[in-house]
Amino acid sequence: QVQLVESGGGLVQPGGSLRLSCAASGSIFGINAMCWYRPVPGKQRELVARITEGSQPNYTDSVKGRFTISRDNAKNMVYLQMNSLKPEDTAVYYCTADVRRSRASNIYDRYWGQGTQVTVSS
Repeated sequence: QVQLVESGGGLVQPGGSLRLSCAASGSIFGINAMCWYRPVPGKQRELVARITEGSQPNYTDSVKGRFTISRDNAKNMVYLQMNSLKPEDTAVYYCTADVRRSRASNIYDRYWGQGTQVTVSS
């Protein structure tokens, strides 16, 4: 089993900052990409940011220049630093990890966290 647990959400005023964390634990041999998602109207979920095992990041256009994704491979953790927050960033943020569970398997399965609420409001 693999578990992902997010933390760091909360209530912040527009223009403020938050740092989300996500810890992966359990039967993990390796982790490929790690991502942050949030739900948006008209879509099931929006990919906010993605980071490869080699720490190459990608962002959706609406957060470029404001959000920074990073990871600590030794700790199986991924982070999302969110600056200059706007009311439209309000959402539940979910992290994902593409996990290889054993040396014997080359298959990566995607696991999801339970989500952490971010509310941007004055």
